[in-house]
Amino acid sequence: MADASVRLAGPQDAAAIGAAQADLFRSAYAEVLAPEVLAAMTPQAFADGWRASLTSPPSNEHFLLLASDERAEVVGLAAVVPSTEHGVAELSLFGVRPDAREQGHGSRLLNAVADLLKEGNATAVQVWIPAADEQLRAFLTAAGLAPDGAWRDREVDADGRTTREVRLTATLGD
Repeated sequence: MADASVRLAGPQDAAAIGAAQADLFRSAYAEVLAPEVLAAMTPQAFADGWRASLTSPPSNEHFLLLASDERAEVVGLAAVVPSTEHGVAELSLFGVRPDAREQGHGSRLLNAVADLLKEGNATAVQVWIPAADEQLRAFLTAAGLAPDGAWRDREVDADGRTTREVRLTATLGD
C-alpha cells in the first residue's frame, strides 16, 4: 500500500482526474444545475479536457496537484492559474471527493499549493467558491483564507441559471 500523498498531475492521470472532478462537481452543483447539465458532467468529458491541458499547459504558472489515498486513488484536486493581479494565484479548482473528506487530503493539497506558489514568488492566493458550500468555506477559512467581500453570480447553464460565488483570499507568508 502507498501512503496518502500529493503530487503534480500529468497527462497519464487524465482518467483519474476526470472521475474525481465529476464526483466533485456533481456534489457541489447538484442543487443548482439542470439534470441534463449534470448528466453531461462525465468523467470522460473532464478527462478529455485535462489530457489536453496537461499535455500543453498554457504557462508554467498553471499546474494541477492531485491528492491520493493509501490505495493511490485520486481523491482530491487543486488546479492553480495566474490571476489578473500581479503576484496573486487563483485556485480555479479545489476539492476532495465527498467520501474522502476529513482525512487530511485537503490540508495536504493546500500546503503543497502554498509551497509551490511561494517557490514561484506568488504573494497571495484566491479562490471562488459556491456561496452555499458552507463545508468548503469552513475548511478554507480554518486553513487561513478569508472572505474579502467580493462575490459574483456565475452562469452555470444555457438556460441562464446562476449560482452565487464568494471569493476567499490569503497572503502567502514565510
